[in-house]
Amino acid sequence: MQCGCVCASFHFFSAQKLLGLRPQNSATKTGGMNIVGFKNPKANLETIGIKNTKTQYWNLNAEELIEETIKRGQGVLSDTGALAIDTGEFTGRSPKDKFIVKDDGTKDSVDWGGFNNPISAETFDKLYNKLTAYLQGNDIFVRDCYACADDTYRLNVRVITEAPWANLFAYNMFLRPEKSELSTIEPDWLVLQAPGLLCLGAEDGIRQHNFSILNFTRKIAIIGGSAYTGEIKKGIFTVLNYVLPHEKKVLAMHCSANVSKDGDVALFFGLSGTGKTTLSADPNRPLIGDDEHGWIGNSVFNFEGGCYAKTIDLSAEKEPDIYKAIRHGAILENIGFYEGTRTVDFAYKNKTENTRVSYPIHYIENALKKSVGGGPKNIFFLTYDAFGVLPPISRLNVGQAMYFFLSGFTSKVAGTEAGVTEPQTTFSTCFGAPFLPLHPTTYASLLGEKLRNSDIRVWLLNTGYTAGPYGVGKRMSLPHTRAIITEALNGALDKVEYETHPVFGVSMPKSCANVPASILNPRNTWSDKAAYDIKANELALAFNKNFEKFAAKAEEEILNAAPKALHAV
Repeated sequence: MQCGCVCASFHFFSAQKLLGLRPQNSATKTGGMNIVGFKNPKANLETIGIKNTKTQYWNLNAEELIEETIKRGQGVLSDTGALAIDTGEFTGRSPKDKFIVKDDGTKDSVDWGGFNNPISAETFDKLYNKLTAYLQGNDIFVRDCYACADDTYRLNVRVITEAPWANLFAYNMFLRPEKSELSTIEPDWLVLQAPGLLCLGAEDGIRQHNFSILNFTRKIAIIGGSAYTGEIKKGIFTVLNYVLPHEKKVLAMHCSANVSKDGDVALFFGLSGTGKTTLSADPNRPLIGDDEHGWIGNSVFNFEGGCYAKTIDLSAEKEPDIYKAIRHGAILENIGFYEGTRTVDFAYKNKTENTRVSYPIHYIENALKKSVGGGPKNIFFLTYDAFGVLPPISRLNVGQAMYFFLSGFTSKVAGTEAGVTEPQTTFSTCFGAPFLPLHPTTYASLLGEKLRNSDIRVWLLNTGYTAGPYGVGKRMSLPHTRAIITEALNGALDKVEYETHPVFGVSMPKSCANVPASILNPRNTWSDKAAYDIKANELALAFNKNFEKFAAKAEEEILNAAPKALHAV
C-alpha cells in the first residue's frame, strides 16, 4: 500500500493558511522588519519595490531552510534525511504561460512564436507591482548566488521566494559565493517567485492565473501562481541562452558533460527520458554537470551548482549516484511514501511522472570541484527512437550534426504523457526548444563553426528500440549502450569499418567490442525487412516535415544532410 502524494495535506493552494501564504488581496503592513542571516549591508529591497515585509531571511544555509520548512508545515523528512515537498497545482513547467517582454531591446533579436510568447513592458510592470505588493507583510527568503562556473561569464543572481524550500532549491541549483562575498555582492539579475499570487488571466494581460516572465531590459524574472521550482532554474537558463550566444558568442547547451582523468571532455545532449543523466554518470569520468553548459574555445563550463534529476522508478542499481545523493540537503518533489513509513516509493506516480530531486553537485562523489573542463572531443546526441529505425550508434559529419542538432528528435510512448497511447515523434530544437530565445540556427551555426575547426567526433546514439518498434521490439540494452560509449570515447570506433544507412545517410560501425555485430545495423534486427523499410521512410518524412520551418535560414550543408526517403508512404 502506498500513501498519496507526499504531504498532500499541505497542497499549495488548498491549504494556504497552513503554508503561511495569504490570498492575493489580503496583504497587511507591519510596523517592523527583521533581518536574519548574512547580506550586503547596502542591499535594500525597498529600492526594488519590496516594502513592509515581516522578516527577511538572507542566505540561510540548508539546515536553517529545512528547519523553517518543517516549522511552517510545508515539508517532511524522508528516512534518508531528504526534504520532501509538494509543489501543488504545477508539477512541471507551463510553457504557454512563459513570456518575454517585447521592447526595443528584444523585438528584433528574440525568435518570437513557439515557446517565445511576447508580453508588453506595461503588462510586466503591472504584474511586477502586483507581486511586490503581495509580498508586503510577509516573510521572504533571499538568496545571493550565481550562474556560470567560468568566472569570465559569471552572472550574479538574487532569488527572492516566499517559501523556504524554494530558496533551498536555489541554494542547491545555483553556484554558491564564498561567505566573505555576501557582504559586497550585487545582483546582475533578480528572480522573484510568489506561488501564492493568483492572477486574473486576461484581466491581468496573461493567459490564466500563473506566469513566468523575463524582462531582459530590467534584468528581472518574475514567477507567480506556480510553485514548481524548475521555473526558477529554467528562467535563468533561458537568460543565459540569450545573453551568452547573442553578446559573448558562447554556445549555450542543454546537455550533460563529463571528463576523463586525462581531460577528455564528452557532451551528452538529450531530451527527457533519453538517458542523458544516466549515461554521463560514469565512475571513471568526473562529472562537470548534468544539464546546462556553455562552450567557448577550449572551455566547457557548467552553468549550475547542482543537479535536478527525475526520480520516477529510481533504483540504487540503475542510478547509484543519484540514489546516494538523496540525503540531508536534497529536496524531493511530489513523491510518495510507502504507507506508514518515510521510505520513498520511487514507482509512485499518482500525481505526476515528473517526480524530481534537487541536490548540490558535490553530492556526486566524482564531480569536479570547479565545474570547468576543456573543449569536447566527443559529442553524443541521444535519442529515444521508439520506432526501432535508428542505429544504436552512428557517426555524423558536420552537416548531419547540425541537422540532427536542429531537429532534436526523440519519441514519446504510452504512459509518458497524458493522452499518449502509441509512439509519437517529438522534435525539440537543439534539444532544448522551450529555453531558446534566439533563432535556432544561431545555436546550430555556433556548433558548426566549432566542429569545422576541430576533429571533434559527433555521434547519434539511439537509447530506444531495436528489432522492431515499441510493442514489438525491445529496449536497447543499457550495458550495450555503455559499451558503445566506452569504445567511442577510447577511440576504438575510429579504427573499424563503417557502412552508410540508406535513408538517414549516417555512418554505422560494423563492429564494436562487447556488442553483438548483429544489432549495429538496425535493419538486420527486424524479422520483416520490408516493414523496417516502411518505418524508416515514415520517420524520414517526419524529419523532413519538421525541418521545413528551418529551411529558409539553413545552410546548404545542413539541407544536404536531410534523410532521403526511398518512397512515399
